[in-house]
Amino acid sequence: MTETLISTTRTPTRVELLDLYGSVGWTKYTADPDSLVEGVANSLRVATAWDQSGVLVGLARVVGDGHTIAYLQDVLVRPEWQRTGVGRWLMDEVFAPYMHVRQQVLMADDEPRQRAFYEALGFVEIRDLENETRVFMRSGAQA
Repeated sequence: MTETLISTTRTPTRVELLDLYGSVGWTKYTADPDSLVEGVANSLRVATAWDQSGVLVGLARVVGDGHTIAYLQDVLVRPEWQRTGVGRWLMDEVFAPYMHVRQQVLMADDEPRQRAFYEALGFVEIRDLENETRVFMRSGAQA
């Protein structure tokens, strides 16, 4: 693998976003390109990873207020770049300004590799906490 550049200032184009999200099969995002582009643009912070030829190979984004909650909305890395450290670098960079925030939250699929990745970064699954915290979710428009 070639080296990557992590950036919080380089904005991916619509085509680059669709290509990256499509590469990991996130079709609910690619089915509504306008919402994807607007969602990324309106994120609290976005970190991107680029290979030496300028191809977008990964992205992480946080939404929230940056003071009381920082919510990881997306972290995705092209399949051929997974397990190379890019995901960890993106997570470190996207959360860097929010380490003081008490609630750093994410939701993920029930997939063992994802759990291992997030736990390696210090996240704990809510059901593993010894408290009475509950998590609720209401799904909006069904895609």
